[in-house]
Amino acid sequence: MKVLEAQSAVLSNFEVHQHVLQQRERYKKSRHRGPPNYETVVKELSSWLEASPSPMSQKPTPYTLQSIPTLLERLRPYDLSKGEVVMILNLRPANVVALNVIVEDMAGRFDETQQEELVTIITEVLGAFEPAEEAPQENGEGDVAMDDAGQAA
Repeated sequence: MKVLEAQSAVLSNFEVHQHVLQQRERYKKSRHRGPPNYETVVKELSSWLEASPSPMSQKPTPYTLQSIPTLLERLRPYDLSKGEVVMILNLRPANVVALNVIVEDMAGRFDETQQEELVTIITEVLGAFEPAEEAPQENGEGDVAMDDAGQAA
């Protein structure tokens, strides 16, 4: 691949994933051989993007080609930077605390009502993100507090 214009756009994880998969299909249809390790890169990228706790790990994926422009339009009044919007797309924050990590000086820029509105917009457009629950430990083994470790020995 040849980079035609460096830094012409910022892409979300979903857009990168879509581009890589479309490029793979183009190589298959044209019967041209892609770069030597292209299939490995596609497989590794897909497994990383679709692994939990990534928002793209949900099946069916809530991301669509229409969800990005819809989200951009609905977030426009909040004057978020490009980087903040891309991070929102990539991480899909489910609450104000998670959004606070993404948006710079959120408490200074937005009141509590606006912060809740942002989370609501994200949830409406990208869906609710339910992180995978941890599997319960069957035999009671696992992390031991320091006090308990001394008693067990």
